[in-house]
Amino acid sequence: MANEHINWYPGHMKKTRELIQENLKLINAAVEILDARIPVSSKNPVIDELIKNKRRIVILNKSDLGDPKANEAWVKHFKAQGAEPVCMNALTGEGMADLFKVMNRMKDEINKDSVRKKPLRAMIVGIPNVGKSSLINRLAGKKSAKTGNKPGVTRGKQWINLQDQIQLLDTPGILWPKFEDKEIALKLSFVGSIKDEVLDREDLTIELIKYLQERYPELLVNRYNIESVEGEPLDIMERICDKRGFIMSGKRYDYARAARTIMDEFRGGKMGRITLEMPGDK
Repeated sequence: MANEHINWYPGHMKKTRELIQENLKLINAAVEILDARIPVSSKNPVIDELIKNKRRIVILNKSDLGDPKANEAWVKHFKAQGAEPVCMNALTGEGMADLFKVMNRMKDEINKDSVRKKPLRAMIVGIPNVGKSSLINRLAGKKSAKTGNKPGVTRGKQWINLQDQIQLLDTPGILWPKFEDKEIALKLSFVGSIKDEVLDREDLTIELIKYLQERYPELLVNRYNIESVEGEPLDIMERICDKRGFIMSGKRYDYARAARTIMDEFRGGKMGRITLEMPGDK
């Protein structure tokens, strides 16, 4: 895994960090979007450091692809941390009603002792490709209209003005400048948050098979009609090639086609509902 490919435009990320810091005084809550299948790996530690004591809504996006028991465990975990977790699918709008319920409750809390009602102002944060745009498009399309500049906001920034006095400020996706942890880079690659061109797809698929062997062996067996998941990950890939007919001339296995199929079927939920991280994992 070449380090130069895992650096994410430090200049851009520095600007995003500064943007968040500049606007913290304008907000009373943060909406952090995570991928429900990898809530730790899709979480940027810098965001915790920046947001600190602000009220927090944690959206577990793509929760329809995550293991239902794991979703429950993560909801419990984030509640214990004082956040308001919401399971969602931002593409379909599943969980949107729950999100509005939480935001309205937060708005009532900040206005508990106020004569003049203030809007809930929340900043949307998250790493790239975690579903932030889908959420914003859904909010902007269904329940809002984008508004112009507001006093005290750096020129050019857009707020999304929702009904019921809720205002959301978008921020660019922020990712730490480089990955120190190979496991985090792998998991982000599994779910497609890192482009496939960055890492070799066949190597990546071998690593995914390792995870599935340990945590979801029955899903591999059922999806690909193989007898077991015993052996090396490459052996399993070859069994899948046999079952799916991914054989090239000279009876050679078509590893590239197998890798593409396995990765696409994992990401699309065709294997079943899979979560790659649980609270308390080391």
